[in-house]
Amino acid sequence: MTATPPARRVAAFFDLDKTIIATSSTAAFSRSFLRGGLLTRGDVLRSAYAHLLYLMGSADAAQTERMRAHLSSLVTGWDVATVSQIVAETLHEHIDPVVYSEAVDLIVRHHEQGHDVVIVSASGEEVVEPIAAALGADHAIATRMSVDQGLYTGDIEFYAYGEHKATAIRELADRHGYDLDASYAYSDSITDAPMLGAVGHAAVVNPDRTLRRLAAEKGWDALTFTRPVRLGMNLHPVRTGTVLLGVAALAVGIAWAARRRRANIGR
Repeated sequence: MTATPPARRVAAFFDLDKTIIATSSTAAFSRSFLRGGLLTRGDVLRSAYAHLLYLMGSADAAQTERMRAHLSSLVTGWDVATVSQIVAETLHEHIDPVVYSEAVDLIVRHHEQGHDVVIVSASGEEVVEPIAAALGADHAIATRMSVDQGLYTGDIEFYAYGEHKATAIRELADRHGYDLDASYAYSDSITDAPMLGAVGHAAVVNPDRTLRRLAAEKGWDALTFTRPVRLGMNLHPVRTGTVLLGVAALAVGIAWAARRRRANIGR
């Protein structure tokens, strides 16, 4: 008698910004870095402008590259422990009110079905990991920045964006035995087409026209999230050794935002 092979595990992969929360997780911390003395008011204004372009999808390549270069230069040499403390103290304040209730309900349903939940975000580890923990996620994939002697170098070790998200998902699936054909993915962004295409069950959240058209071509579901609610997070202090500056992650993210229009949506 042939033994029945064990059932492979199922995971649900969620983008973070504008999918689980109604804003950019990294841009939310500009005021806190200003209060902490890491940013000037001019820096905050430039970051706010870049954030607006990012949310509207209207930044061209030249604009976003200039902002990325400026912010990357700005954060180089910042003290990791200082950044860690500021993020840990203000994360609840900035993220708690903007979590979509529909996303929370969906996460709960996946857990009730025995699925692992994984947050996958281009934002930094210091933001993504505690949010993932508060949501009860089992794993998180996020951008990592290089640190030397307790200071940010400005270099990026891993950028969780575009095809890199899909690669990280496949690697995580190999380690934990996830059946990607039976797994799920959710995102609002055309740049996450590789991530959505890596699983058997994909859904787009509040999609723009380009992503909605791709979803129709691929047979992906389209969801509408409209109700941000206060989650009541009990966030734990962030581990200093794995901190990534959120502003730097935003800088890299917005540098790629203009590529949405040029993305190979068929990938």
